[in-house]
Amino acid sequence: MTINTTKWSTRLAPFKTADNTQAVLEILLTIVPFTALWVLLWSLLQSGSWLGYIAFVLLLFPAGGFMVRMFILQHDCGHGSMFSSKIANDWVGRLLGVFTFTPYDYWRRLHAGHHATSGDLERRGMGDIDTLTLTEYKAKSASGKFLYRLYRNPFVMFGLGPAYMFLLRHRLPVGAMKEGLAGWGSTLATNAGILIVSLLMIKFAGLSAFFLIQLPVVVLGASIGVWLFYVQHQYEDTYWDTRPDWTHEHAALHGSSFYDLPKPIMWITGYIGIHHVHHLSSRIPFYKLPKVIEAHPELKDISRLKFWESLNCVRLALWDENARRLVSFRDAHRTLAAV
Repeated sequence: MTINTTKWSTRLAPFKTADNTQAVLEILLTIVPFTALWVLLWSLLQSGSWLGYIAFVLLLFPAGGFMVRMFILQHDCGHGSMFSSKIANDWVGRLLGVFTFTPYDYWRRLHAGHHATSGDLERRGMGDIDTLTLTEYKAKSASGKFLYRLYRNPFVMFGLGPAYMFLLRHRLPVGAMKEGLAGWGSTLATNAGILIVSLLMIKFAGLSAFFLIQLPVVVLGASIGVWLFYVQHQYEDTYWDTRPDWTHEHAALHGSSFYDLPKPIMWITGYIGIHHVHHLSSRIPFYKLPKVIEAHPELKDISRLKFWESLNCVRLALWDENARRLVSFRDAHRTLAAV
């Protein structure tokens, strides 16, 4: 479904105002349950019973969900939409970055690049999941094709990749020096904060509990977050184009999905599934995204994905310039063989 996008900026303007009281409430609704879950996980480890260990494993998943929600709070701070004050946004974002293992200032710059270039074939690689066109993949050497297929493997994309990114890559912003010292300063300050908080956790709960709770929760949250980011842009009928045909609003509506999940999951993931609206206007606070959908129900039918449909996105890996859709490696090989 294609709709007129010329007036969306004006139509969404009433939703762009931050509500400071609501922002504080959202932080409390995230931090308090996460802390309670952490303490409960720690107590289950001390139980010494198999039933306690089973409950421990099961509760890691909602804890990972709240880690994702914490990241969404930081994410909104980075867009300047969480609070009305820039100072509040920046310092709350930096503090949250210590718990999400994400250097706030460094990540914010990369993510701004993603919003500015999403769907633009000529400006890929800025905070995106690397995506090759069919032509580019064909031109790769055998080793280049192997490495790209390895990168796109689900075990790497949603398992090893997120763990590497959040535990290791975010600790050392290689390549950020050309942007000045800000990236390194943000990262080193975040690393120092992580070290202090980790030592406090270890003092309170013990070294083994820290490694069995905090690190798995961070990695699980990272994997869930990468999955959400993936399906928000890597679906079959997504949008890629070249300038001057590329436009921000069309890319936002048709290159970002509406990941229509059950309401409890939408809540715990900070409504980031309403991603096409978020890309239309990143200044809308996440807690107002459902109100946009209510006010403009026509947005419900654009780029809509249900959970079972989203599982099919895992096999998609290449942009077919002629068919103008994402295709699997198998489909790509058939197309190239036919040519």
